[in-house]
Amino acid sequence: MSWLRILRWFCLSLLFYGSASGLIWADATEPDLSEKVTAVTPTIADGKLYINADISFELSDEMREAALKGVPLHFTADVEIRRSRWWWFDKTEVKESQTWRVVYNALTRQWRVGAGDLLWPESSLSDALYPMRHIRNWAVAYAIDLDPSQHYQGRIRLRLDTSLLTRPLQVDALNGRSWSLATPWKNFTFYADELQP
Repeated sequence: MSWLRILRWFCLSLLFYGSASGLIWADATEPDLSEKVTAVTPTIADGKLYINADISFELSDEMREAALKGVPLHFTADVEIRRSRWWWFDKTEVKESQTWRVVYNALTRQWRVGAGDLLWPESSLSDALYPMRHIRNWAVAYAIDLDPSQHYQGRIRLRLDTSLLTRPLQVDALNGRSWSLATPWKNFTFYADELQP
């Protein structure tokens, strides 16, 4: 068999198997556009750098069902801010996370949401998810630590923190897409002096 025939056979095999499995690859690699950070606004006030962000996401049916049974859901927002250095790698100036807990009490038929130990009541799941969908006044750094003339590059995302789920649900989260809620990173840039009030 000549090298030309081997090459033709190889190309035809790739074409056949690629077209046969193309739909599977497309489903596996296409991002879910329903989960995304739609807007990010950094501001400086009271000597601190604050992040405001609007995030679009929906819970899967499995998440809703588990939440209605009293399973706490934890959502974590991550923010990173770097500055470029021409003589070395970019330097990470800020790396912060904030976690919210959403839990339903079946006895009182009331949702509770909060960050840390402080939880406040909400009347519906949509109201309970509002703080994660509209992050406001999240202090991530002190303004004095930022160079006023430096160009900063930041990124932010929101994810369901599966590491805080109960053990059986952690296994489900590893094996199924219904528990894999995470937005892609959203990039933003700013100059610190332009954010000064």
